[in-house]
Amino acid sequence: MRRWPIGAIFCVVLAACTPQPPSTDARVVMLGTGNPNPDPLRSGPAVAVIAHGKVYLVDAGPGVVRRAAAANKAGVAELKMEALNRVFITHLHSDHTLGLADLMLSPWVLDRSDPLTVYGPPGTAAMVDHLTQAYSADIGNRLHGLEPINKTGWNTKAVEIAPGVVYRGDGMTVTAFAVQHGNWEHAYGYAFQTAERRIVISGDTVPSAEIVAQCHGCDVLVHEVYSVAGFKTKPKDWQNYHAHSHTSTAQLAAIAKQAKPKLLVLYHQLYWGATDTDLLREIRAAGYTGQVVSAHDLGVY
Repeated sequence: MRRWPIGAIFCVVLAACTPQPPSTDARVVMLGTGNPNPDPLRSGPAVAVIAHGKVYLVDAGPGVVRRAAAANKAGVAELKMEALNRVFITHLHSDHTLGLADLMLSPWVLDRSDPLTVYGPPGTAAMVDHLTQAYSADIGNRLHGLEPINKTGWNTKAVEIAPGVVYRGDGMTVTAFAVQHGNWEHAYGYAFQTAERRIVISGDTVPSAEIVAQCHGCDVLVHEVYSVAGFKTKPKDWQNYHAHSHTSTAQLAAIAKQAKPKLLVLYHQLYWGATDTDLLREIRAAGYTGQVVSAHDLGVY
């Protein structure tokens, strides 16, 4: 009987045909590669870094819990509901946080007993507090009604962070670093370091020397991007916004040439009529010759 590779079934539907990487102590699973545009094949921004059996989520875009379940069914055994107990938020834009309530409560309903810890910039605690209040009727009904549910997994702890090491344990060190994203006062990228691999995730950002410093030959650089050709089709006011908030393919090529990642992974792609092939062509045209892929949901690296 033919043994299908991990994610093969979802490749057919989502074009997420990324092979399982060699056995290492850390890997990246793209749970959502989208942006505010409602593409049904791309959930909102969410990335899972998996190391030593632990799950480290970055951002909680719309669909994060269901994409985790899809990845689990496709063979990523660590992405069980009870393991979704830790998330690092890059910034508080809605497309990166609309799935937070889902992440707070759905895994609890499905037997997560550990509280969820949410690491993020100033304002994260207020967001968590308000979401908890918004769902207080649901929480109270489940705790005091007929459901045979645990009494702890609903709890969410917010940890507001500044740049620097924000987590260390289980063979993992997580470092937050500041990036510039429009007029957000606080926006972060994250670097994940294990004994064998270094994985850097940009979050939303304009070109940043800090990305180069944090990667510095890292194993995987996951970076947001927009199409240069597509940018030219946008109205001037939107061009102004994106130029001060995001990174073009040409700019990313320049960053990657300095950062020298072993693998560059594009996500949060703003196509504006372009395709994945176009994005890669623009990266190459700007002189980057390293290994690069344009990610789809459920890609594993």
